[in-house]
Amino acid sequence: MMVNDKDDKRDKSLVALSKKILDGIGKTWEKVISLVRRKVTGRVDPDLSQTDETFIKQKIHDCIYGLGGEMSSRAKSVELGKIYLNLSPKGRKKFTLLLARDFDVDREMVEAIREKIRNAPDETQKVKAEIELSAILVPPRVKLLKQFNSLPDGFKFLIDFRADLLPIRKQDPYLDKLDADLKNILSNWFDIGFLDLKEITWASPASLLEKLIEYEAVHEIRSWADMKNRLELDRQCFAFFHSKVPTEPLIFVEVALVNDISGNIQELLDQSAETISPEKADTAIFYSISNAQKGLAGINLGNFLIKRVVRELQKKLKNLQNFATLSPLPHFRKWLDPLLLIGDETLLAKSEIDWLKDRTGNQNAALGLLEWLNSSWTWMKNAEISSFLKPILMRLGAHYLLNEKKGNKALDPVANFHLANGARIDRLNWMGNTSEKGLKQSVGLMVNYYYKLSDIEKNHEYYLTESRITASKDMMRWL
Repeated sequence: MMVNDKDDKRDKSLVALSKKILDGIGKTWEKVISLVRRKVTGRVDPDLSQTDETFIKQKIHDCIYGLGGEMSSRAKSVELGKIYLNLSPKGRKKFTLLLARDFDVDREMVEAIREKIRNAPDETQKVKAEIELSAILVPPRVKLLKQFNSLPDGFKFLIDFRADLLPIRKQDPYLDKLDADLKNILSNWFDIGFLDLKEITWASPASLLEKLIEYEAVHEIRSWADMKNRLELDRQCFAFFHSKVPTEPLIFVEVALVNDISGNIQELLDQSAETISPEKADTAIFYSISNAQKGLAGINLGNFLIKRVVRELQKKLKNLQNFATLSPLPHFRKWLDPLLLIGDETLLAKSEIDWLKDRTGNQNAALGLLEWLNSSWTWMKNAEISSFLKPILMRLGAHYLLNEKKGNKALDPVANFHLANGARIDRLNWMGNTSEKGLKQSVGLMVNYYYKLSDIEKNHEYYLTESRITASKDMMRWL
């Protein structure tokens, strides 16, 4: 059957028109649904529909630019906060993108003020224009963030808001800028003087003990028996709190009271080990320091945190002479594996290259070493292989801690934390953590950072001002 061209074109036009009408009806209905939902339930769509996005944008605008006094602004920001908390992850991302993109710096105004600076007739006018520029470079959204911060529980809201933002911030440059705004606001509230130190015991409220289990980020607490073991007489646990969030711990610090510096975490956490009298211990080992709030990642919570705990321990136990950590190298294999993967044999001596090629059968020694490290840890159970790999991996571990930098700071985040707190890198421990996590992160290596009270401030200054890493002779010999 032949179809007339005119009829065919007319049918296609009708189909296109019908689709356009249906799309229009769909958008109208969506708008009606959104309006009804907000009228009846007081809530927006958890996934934040397009109509609700427009509604949210106006709400944010009213908070930042709207008329009214302090109480009016607080009420509007409370409403926005409640809306955000009721959104799904998808809706929260849309909300965050809207805040980041639509309430950023006005670039046209920035350019106009820069032009005023360039063409200023004298120094006075130039300085005035620079003051203008400084003010305009603060994004309007910062006003809303500060409004949140002034509310009851608003500080915790900002911490949790940043925790939602961190996993997605690299997906959009505007989200990265929003994170910088949040980080700046939160950082202004942290210093050692703002933090309260409290001891945690088996008699502490169950809610606090549950948070210790939840937030332990270094060595998982596997049971209540494990928890009780960590709160025995020869164990100490402390938490830092902030006056803005007095019921939420920010940092947990776990300490073992022992004789001599410990080099193996499995032995230190052994539930069957004999409990020693705290008065007979000569050493305090800090074996776990956990940030309890994801939203505070990367924010300096104050220097000398460990020094404060040391002083607390010294008040209670005059017999303690040594203060050190037993710490992981969480990013060691993140640094090492890519180098081995590209076959970088410069990491190895010639004798090591020959031996590895012969034993692994791989013509590239670096790749052969990587295969061994990935082979379900069979290398660890083979005495010959383990003995051969020890000096290689200890040397590479020492190099990683002492020489690898991120800017002026140690590449390893744990090393950076302790060095900034005034410690020295004291000893690298072979097979210090033989758990699956320890082997995957650092081929079982652990490190002791030593806190000598008379040297803490000096080490801290050297590190921050000269990027100088203080290390013992025992560490240096591995290089």
